[in-house]
Amino acid sequence: MTKNFSKLFQHGTLATLVPGLFDGTFPVGDLLKKGDTGIGTAAGLGGEMVVLDGTAYLVKSDGQIDILPADTLVPFATVHFDNSDQVGERVVDLAENDLDEKIFSKRSLQNIFFAVKITGQFKHVKTRAVAAQTRPYPTLSQVADKQAVFEENESQGTVIGYFSPELFQGMASAGFHLHYLNDDHSLGGHLLDFKVSEGILTIQPFASVEQHFPLDNDEFMGHDFELGEMDSQIRHSES
Repeated sequence: MTKNFSKLFQHGTLATLVPGLFDGTFPVGDLLKKGDTGIGTAAGLGGEMVVLDGTAYLVKSDGQIDILPADTLVPFATVHFDNSDQVGERVVDLAENDLDEKIFSKRSLQNIFFAVKITGQFKHVKTRAVAAQTRPYPTLSQVADKQAVFEENESQGTVIGYFSPELFQGMASAGFHLHYLNDDHSLGGHLLDFKVSEGILTIQPFASVEQHFPLDNDEFMGHDFELGEMDSQIRHSES
């Protein structure tokens, strides 16, 4: 397989999740043909997905972390092929609030998609995961209000995720959308806060994005999305 390191693949859109379209529409096995690294969620919004080294992990609201079988269907996921030849930057005492300045003070990347990867020792991490939902599905913001929160000090692990330009709010979450998985796979999820004691920060920019839609899902194809509420609900659910 030829790996295109400058291409991002995304199935579904974050806007699809806002009104509660949580059914799985794309198999993990096909997703991993498009990338070996990334983030997403599972059918029913049943946890936070982290893809590392070609394996899809799901962090559940009870703290359990499973490896997802190839036939698992997901409603939303973003992946890419990790370019291990890139030289990362050593970071020390880097907090989440400092990430913007750390990246954009040296690079003009605000108008493109790029991957963020941080590996190393974390002084503190705080993550969350939402519980699996059943029909009739609530909205994304309603689910986010009932999230389970996990915290760990002196954690060794990996932050993986993406920056999306403001122009593409709705397709993805504008700004940074990051997930975490520790090395022993005992804690992970959607990242709420972190501080890196010492690690390596790697940025991988993308020249193109492949957006894949669930054409065989009647609910998605026929839904009338309310764009006026979309922005506020996405920002609420991602905070």
